[in-house]
Amino acid sequence: MFAIDICAYVVMSNHLHLVLRIDVELAKHWSDIEVVTQWQKLFKGDSLNHDFVKGEALESYQQIIINTRVKEYRSRLMNISWFMRALNEPIARRANAEDKCKGRFWEGRFKSQALLDEAAVLACMAYVDLNPIRAKMAKTPETSDFTSIKLRIKAAIKGEQPNTLLPFVGNEHKAMPKGLMFSAKDYLQLVDDTGRIVRADKRGSMSQESAKILNRLNIPQENWIKLTTEFTKIFKGPVGNTQELTAYCEHLERKRRQGAANCHRWLDNG
Repeated sequence: MFAIDICAYVVMSNHLHLVLRIDVELAKHWSDIEVVTQWQKLFKGDSLNHDFVKGEALESYQQIIINTRVKEYRSRLMNISWFMRALNEPIARRANAEDKCKGRFWEGRFKSQALLDEAAVLACMAYVDLNPIRAKMAKTPETSDFTSIKLRIKAAIKGEQPNTLLPFVGNEHKAMPKGLMFSAKDYLQLVDDTGRIVRADKRGSMSQESAKILNRLNIPQENWIKLTTEFTKIFKGPVGNTQELTAYCEHLERKRRQGAANCHRWLDNG
């Protein structure tokens, strides 16, 4: 419904983690009717919205109202805050109904971090996918319930990729389709290798395929294990190498680069 792709997710007993990608180009290319239609899948519209979607003639003042709404809806449909609102509200209502109580279900507003380069994206995805293993709720990625990694593994067995997740599209090349710049096979191997080391709680060696990915990302294995076990402890703000972090802060006109020391320590290894 949103112009937002899901790269990775895990649903735990009292919280969830998501790795998201905003698809700005998709939202821009939606027609005005498509924007209103998408919005009405989420929130009940009024008669004016319904008339517009059905293609009925509108008065000039009504068209002005629709134009304003379309601009607002388009912006909201690629906004993570609105995505989280649409996701969390039904969960809270159902939980309160089951517990026969009222009040706040979530402790507070969600926390988000910008992932600025492919190393940050991949490390955060692996951190999310390995949550049940770190919590000793599962022994292997394929037995990790309510995770994107289990969904990817089930699809991979059939030689497919889940249509509900942002796909892996392989290494970079011309006319690149939308997706993650790695092969699905390599990522699954990397998560499996990492999970074995994390679960054993001791040094272990990565497979040749996983070592190639870490070499491409310029991340030593020791750093990778640290990133995939303590990602949210290490980073409190935007995550990426210092070059990307500087560009991000300049774009937002921020004078201070939050977390620059940790970004340099764990992601600047080239």
